Amino acid sequence: MSARDNKPHEIVERALELSRADGCVVIADEHSTANLRWAGNALTTNGVTRGRSLTVIATVDGKEGTASGVVSRSAVTADDLEPLVRAAEAAARGAGPAEDAQPLVSGVPEAPDFTDAPTETSSAVFADFAPALGEAFARARAGGRELYGFANHELVSTYLGTSTGLRLRHDQPTGTLELNAKSPDRTRSAWAGRSTRDFKDVDPGALDAELAVRLGWAERRVELPAGRYETLLPPTAVADLLIYQLWSASGRDAAEGRTVFSKPGGGTRVGERLTELPLTLRSDPNEPGLESAPFVVAHSSGGDQSVFDNGLPVTATEWVAGGELKHLTTTRHTAGLTGLPVAPAGGNLILDGGQDRSLEDMVAATERGLLLTCLWYIREVDPATLLLTGLTRDGVYLVENGQVTGQVNNFRFNESPVDLLGRATEAGRTEKTLPREWSDWFTRAAMPALRVPDFNMSSVSQGV
Repeated sequence: MSARDNKPHEIVERALELSRADGCVVIADEHSTANLRWAGNALTTNGVTRGRSLTVIATVDGKEGTASGVVSRSAVTADDLEPLVRAAEAAARGAGPAEDAQPLVSGVPEAPDFTDAPTETSSAVFADFAPALGEAFARARAGGRELYGFANHELVSTYLGTSTGLRLRHDQPTGTLELNAKSPDRTRSAWAGRSTRDFKDVDPGALDAELAVRLGWAERRVELPAGRYETLLPPTAVADLLIYQLWSASGRDAAEGRTVFSKPGGGTRVGERLTELPLTLRSDPNEPGLESAPFVVAHSSGGDQSVFDNGLPVTATEWVAGGELKHLTTTRHTAGLTGLPVAPAGGNLILDGGQDRSLEDMVAATERGLLLTCLWYIREVDPATLLLTGLTRDGVYLVENGQVTGQVNNFRFNESPVDLLGRATEAGRTEKTLPREWSDWFTRAAMPALRVPDFNMSSVSQGV
């Protein structure tokens, strides 16, 4: 019997029936993906995959407290269920009391589509995109450019059931498009990326036209030394930096004095102003075009995530409001430890600046500065200040008197996103963007471009 012969909600129900633990959570994830890849203005591969993973979380109440055991498997069928459930129970009995133990969530209304079949993607998601991509290949070939890249669409249907009666369901589409244009001699390269739910809102021809302009800018090469430069960070770069900031916004770590959000002398910086710009950083599971799970789905405990919180509602949260730090990420357990409100991280991130200036408008208003394309290889240097280092990639351009006048060398940077928010002097129009560095883990973001008067390019890099 194959995994596909068993309906996911039936797998969840059967696993719960088999459980002998004091509490049980079962998460079934049905995955389907479709992808296209291309190189040198021609498609190279395409494919569709399907799969299932099942996570069983058993909780056991002992004299010293509640313990949890977590076991995950892929391609699970009905015949695999009992060994999987028993393994989770054995893991719980062999573990010490869980620090994050809380009563399992209850009282959330059942999803009306819990028993429906999973939603699946297929090659049909590219029905309009693929012909438009072929037209982009033809234009690129005629213009002396080579296009490389990939398009990937994933759909995950998550079924969550618990011994306390929760029956929840969420379908999450995730689409990414990355496009590189190169000159025939490969000395010039430009990149563009997009995040999408269904590939109906991405235009490969428009992206190719944008990349053609950037390759033209790169025909003039200017060497610049390391230093501090007025810099325009495009939305993708802003997203990469602020996603890392969100990942580092643990309420517990801040309260224990370990992060940039720790207050000297004790406590957290919640309530402090981080920037004079009217910036609001927020997450909202119902954000149009960036919808994400409206409840917690935790396959393991760690950081500010707890398996005991599975099914807990996720609501709209302002992390920074009008420039002021409002919330840090917490579970029910860490909220109790810190006195902060419960605030799950959520599955998207939006920065609103209240402005409507395009990146092109910001370039036109620049006397002399740098325009970045994207960042990569971002790593943390100092958690106390959230100092990050990384590299620029696929185009750093010199702006003089409102015009792009050439491409400069790449740099290694050293910056803290918290400091950048405080030093930014202008935010542009918020738009959906694909974070390049974190696109394997986090794709749902909307950001403005930011103007930073003194971005720290700490050394010259030979990267492309």
